[in-house]
Amino acid sequence: MAVVKLFYGSTNGNTQSAAHLIKAALGDLLSDVNNIAVASTRDLQDADVLILGVSTWERGALQRDWAHFLPQMDGLDLRGKKVALFGLGDAKAFSGLFVNALRILHDTARERGAEIIGAWPADGYDFAYSAALEGDHFVGLVIDEENQSDLTVDRVGRWAALLRPYLTGRAANDEVIG
Repeated sequence: MAVVKLFYGSTNGNTQSAAHLIKAALGDLLSDVNNIAVASTRDLQDADVLILGVSTWERGALQRDWAHFLPQMDGLDLRGKKVALFGLGDAKAFSGLFVNALRILHDTARERGAEIIGAWPADGYDFAYSAALEGDHFVGLVIDEENQSDLTVDRVGRWAALLRPYLTGRAANDEVIG
């Protein structure tokens, strides 16, 4: 079975809470849940599948711990790895920058050779613009704890179900998740 590790950066605790909801939804399929603030690139390299979680801050920027860690990823080779992403944002207060940090992690992982999995439908979100949008899907799960916290558990559960075939080796290579 694949070694699946989750890494998150959290300032106010919402991304950490989401990470633990994902852990609960995936159960034994997820090996570790780690704060990126205390992680090393070796920790990421040792996984077959990575789940990366980030919130968007200020003017569409990465959460602080991810901003500090990202330069360490410059030499990281993610070829042969699958990466699923989740991001937190506030669609009302930051409607024009909604979950933009998710795109930064997406592009970083893809540039290092990772296969991105876990696209998430944009239906049900009310925002003006998001860099994390590709067509009618976000590049990963999007959680809005500020405005739609009542939907978080359901969204995490549905996303975990979409990821499960990849984590168990049962997904077709050309299958679109989301």
